Amino acid sequence: MLASLSTQAADPVKFGLCYDITKIYVAAVPQLAQAVKDYADLLNSRGGIEGHPIEVTLVDHGNEPQRGIDCYERLKREGVMVFDFFSTPVSRAALPRIMQDGNILLQPLVGRGDAVDGEVFKNVFVMAPTYWGQAANIISYFKKQAKGDLQGKKIAFLYLDTPFGREPIPVFEALKRLERFEFQTFPFPVPGNDQSAAFAQIRRFQPDLIMLWSFSPLNPITFREMQRNGIPMDKMITVNWINEVDLNNFGLAAAKGLKRSTVVVGGAEHPLVKDILSQLYDKGKGNGDRKMVGDSYYNTGLAVYSSAFEGIRLAIKTQGWPLTPDKIRQGMYGIKNFDAKGFMAPITVTPKDHGGGGKTRIDMWDGSKWVPQTDWFADYTGLVNTLVKANSADFAKASATGK
Repeated sequence: MLASLSTQAADPVKFGLCYDITKIYVAAVPQLAQAVKDYADLLNSRGGIEGHPIEVTLVDHGNEPQRGIDCYERLKREGVMVFDFFSTPVSRAALPRIMQDGNILLQPLVGRGDAVDGEVFKNVFVMAPTYWGQAANIISYFKKQAKGDLQGKKIAFLYLDTPFGREPIPVFEALKRLERFEFQTFPFPVPGNDQSAAFAQIRRFQPDLIMLWSFSPLNPITFREMQRNGIPMDKMITVNWINEVDLNNFGLAAAKGLKRSTVVVGGAEHPLVKDILSQLYDKGKGNGDRKMVGDSYYNTGLAVYSSAFEGIRLAIKTQGWPLTPDKIRQGMYGIKNFDAKGFMAPITVTPKDHGGGGKTRIDMWDGSKWVPQTDWFADYTGLVNTLVKANSADFAKASATGK
């Protein structure tokens, strides 16, 4: 499927979105793709990026690594140089091949936590907080709530037992040693419908905080288990993958007190979202359901591609056409304190840091809307960077030896 193109004669900027739009992530990824295509159409109606139309190709990989690799190979033959898989297992599987080919991999909010190391992952651009960064920031927030002392506190990590769910565990283990809190993991199996065994163990553990690494539509199942076990909602902080549909399916009032890590401003009041509504949806030109515009997942896709399109704009402006992966990389390095006019945490991309700084915010659901509890922040950056360097060094060594 292609985003609408203007009638310009200039060559297009091509993006390959190999996404899971039919299986595990079907509750979220369609909104992400809708946002990307909407923003591409909005920019195309204004002349594209530096005069070049944006062409977005969306292909389903069903969260299967081999299908993701097949998608990559097909779109590579069609001249695509910028790819995005929005899946941790698929991104991990495709990354070595993309690096070997020298193409650009966008890896926002999924994939390897060490991919922010630009000195090793030269063609991988995260440009958003990793799961490692989100994990560290959640612990930092909880420490402040505990008046600066986590010693003796009990922290539970409840997660879907997949690579995505397991990704932040090394950070939690390192922080446990540093801050001397008690930490236990509570995985629940795919497909995630049965979490009762995990909650039976959590009830015995009696944690002060439960961190949730899960995904729509599993979140309402978790919340109902919390209710059933008499656990207050304000004891939980989730990773960013929660949206208003999840809360509706559980009950807006019942979810009051729940907190989340977030990477983007919610709602439809931001000027960029308003422009999309007025210029596309009011004219019957939107790429999906109007009611999803302003949803947390929609806004996440919009924020991520605001950064990506800005990097391409800088590449064309400073490096000239035609684009190459190296020119795109240089364009990404021009991104400095970019926040899409207050739509997301400001990011700065450098040759050493492809993550953008790792800032997140903690929001709390007040029964009707998300209310910010913090400003944008990043903490334990030294600890996270130590883990990044150790893991990226292992990757570099394995790549050099062909293992």
